[in-house]
Amino acid sequence: MNKQGVISLGEAFVDYISIDKSNTKYEKLLGGATVNVAAGTSRLGVPSYYLCKLGTDETSQFVEQELKKENINIEFCIQTPNKKICGVYVHLNENGERYFHSYINPTPNEVLTENQLRRELFERSKIFYFGSGTLFQESAKLTTRKAINYAKVSNTLIAFDANIRLKRWESEDQCRKTVLSFLPFADIIKLAEDELYFLTETEKMDDGIKILSQWKIPFVFITMGSKGAYAALYNEKNIFVPGIEVKAVDTTGAGDAFMSALLCSFHEKGNPQDLSQLTEYTQYANQIGAIATTKRGSLSAFNI
Repeated sequence: MNKQGVISLGEAFVDYISIDKSNTKYEKLLGGATVNVAAGTSRLGVPSYYLCKLGTDETSQFVEQELKKENINIEFCIQTPNKKICGVYVHLNENGERYFHSYINPTPNEVLTENQLRRELFERSKIFYFGSGTLFQESAKLTTRKAINYAKVSNTLIAFDANIRLKRWESEDQCRKTVLSFLPFADIIKLAEDELYFLTETEKMDDGIKILSQWKIPFVFITMGSKGAYAALYNEKNIFVPGIEVKAVDTTGAGDAFMSALLCSFHEKGNPQDLSQLTEYTQYANQIGAIATTKRGSLSAFNI
């Protein structure tokens, strides 16, 4: 079978982006890290599948329409009238800079369950991607482990982007232990620099990467915003690839765009065989991540 496509598992969000400093008026946008990656891979020409639970109300209909606009296949999603879509509110501070204000999840127990996954999707797809955005919920954690199992037995590459949002977790310790427990299953991991330090409880890049090496993860990427990114092949020296200079307007979703580009490279060209190819993949991801910052919203500028 000629395996094609990237599966993204997670929760669809609606981002409510404040449009003035009063933080009372919002622009409504499709959001969520895993949604951003699904849209990103689709825009880059890779078949994209999304796995989540959707509701039937107006907000769910908005999400479904937006996913379809992005040419994301949602035939493996589950729909239930009880499900309410999560909301993320992004406010403006006095300097006009955006910051994460609050996360609203009206139905935290309404998630895709492990018996609602279909193995056939993993057998036909090249890459399975997930994040930590739902791993605080026990049923979602079990579903993710089942999806990982399906990916393993189907010889599907597994990619994990921690994308940590501590406000969703009961404690930092719970978050750290849970995220670390999933690292050994991944072929590709992406962490932001601060996430690396948080997870490894270190303060230096080399120290953090050294600790990560105990899990023998084949491909590791550490993003540093506009500065660029570190990348490492297991048992090889890590490399640093400088960022692309652009006039940034909104950094929301830049990391997701970076991940989308990485997955596209792995999907289209296979696993990087040496540091030269790893550099090529990272440069491309830096470029796409930079482009994503040039307009407001996590998907607005990502029109490649």
